[in-house]
Amino acid sequence: MANLQTAISALPPMVQQIAVSPVYETAPWGYTEQPAFLNQVIQAETDLAPLNLLEYLKSLETALGRKPTFRYGPRVIDLDILFYDNLIMSTPELTIPHPNMHERTFVLLPLADLAPDLRHPILGKPVKELLEGVDREGIKLYTTSTSI
Repeated sequence: MANLQTAISALPPMVQQIAVSPVYETAPWGYTEQPAFLNQVIQAETDLAPLNLLEYLKSLETALGRKPTFRYGPRVIDLDILFYDNLIMSTPELTIPHPNMHERTFVLLPLADLAPDLRHPILGKPVKELLEGVDREGIKLYTTSTSI
């Protein structure tokens, strides 16, 4: 939880938080031999272009202690760009909207708390409808009394 709070507080001045979702605890995804994940979505504003925003977020991850590891391996923080207005883009470095978020409950559930009617610009469906199509098993609202 401290990692999420530290990451959010480190965003300014380049990124300004508008809203923050509740935090959800999920079993690890991909590589499962690691502790549970805590997931949260924020809505924010920035003057950074998408690739500059990605670079900024990756530098924050490094500053917060993220070390290179294998795909889906343990990490102290993972900052992703889910949407950027209604932009659709695909480069080797960045795809917007985030390419697999519509399949991931750990992304859709906190996103639906903030923006249930936000429409995916490629799939044409609102977040609340995308959430209906995923399995919610194994995800729970995180409270400070929850043991990880």
